[in-house]
Amino acid sequence: MATATAHFVQSSQNQPHPGRTQEILRKYPQIGKLIGTRNPFTFAILLGVVGLQTGIAALIGYGHASDAWYGTWWMALLAAYLIGAFANHTLYVVIHEATHNLIFKSRFLNKVSGVLADLPNVFPGSMGFRNYHIKHHAHQGDYHQDADMASHWEAKLIGNSPLGKAFWFLIFPIFQLTRPPRLQVKFWDGWLMVNLFTILAYDGAVLYFFGWTGFLYMVASFFFSIGLHPLGARWIQEHYIVFKDQETYSYYGPLNLLSLNVGYHNEHHDFPAVPWNKLPEIRRIAPEYYDTLHYHTSMTKLFFRFIFDPNMSLYSRVERIGEGKVSHTAA
Repeated sequence: MATATAHFVQSSQNQPHPGRTQEILRKYPQIGKLIGTRNPFTFAILLGVVGLQTGIAALIGYGHASDAWYGTWWMALLAAYLIGAFANHTLYVVIHEATHNLIFKSRFLNKVSGVLADLPNVFPGSMGFRNYHIKHHAHQGDYHQDADMASHWEAKLIGNSPLGKAFWFLIFPIFQLTRPPRLQVKFWDGWLMVNLFTILAYDGAVLYFFGWTGFLYMVASFFFSIGLHPLGARWIQEHYIVFKDQETYSYYGPLNLLSLNVGYHNEHHDFPAVPWNKLPEIRRIAPEYYDTLHYHTSMTKLFFRFIFDPNMSLYSRVERIGEGKVSHTAA
């Protein structure tokens, strides 16, 4: 059971994934055939979800212009919580797939896919995520390389009170923006500028054609998709310590159907060059490596547990020190 502390849980041991990967491949070499495969169908999902979000924003905007009940601000918020959050979360998984170059063989087309998937997210995040996410795999738990870890000041500010942790979920994207300056990672590049100006153009079009209620739907969908919503528990599920002997957790539950198997997180860290549709196959082939690990089955339960459990905080993470910080290549 995790216990709240005033610092991260320090470890001088290497992360568990590279060793487990080698062991699994020795025992089940057929898994090697899954590595490096692509899933272009993910691009079709991308187009469908971007179209869905744009269409709902248009419907709400039209409703507001015609004084219909579905054009109110509260309907925009309700629709964002019940529909938009799930749609945007799916797009974040598409961005994740593009970051690992798992949609197309071409890195250029994967970057384009990431930019397009980011359109309904209101704020540019795809290319910034691409720049630091691979570092997360190679340097899991390294405070100066892993942007997935909260900053020390952030963890101290939030503490372990329910109100503080709920506030953290509420504005989670803003806290994420404060982390890059501490990282030894190149953040700005030409693609990030493309990402920025593309988002600004899309935001402007939504405001012009669908009005402020349509745009409100987009903004609320963005914040709910990764924040104060059971979907926000994904950030807790992946690497927050619930059991002291384990630092990475998978989620096996119904939300994987909507979020492209992103819950298969141990499988993904062990085999980051395998696309989302093949991750369940890894678990099926090598169940003794995954079914014996602790895993989550309810995002809603985990969401409320993190908020109300005084033994869990942003410090409930492993921080690698010394030899444990050795880099591991991640595709």
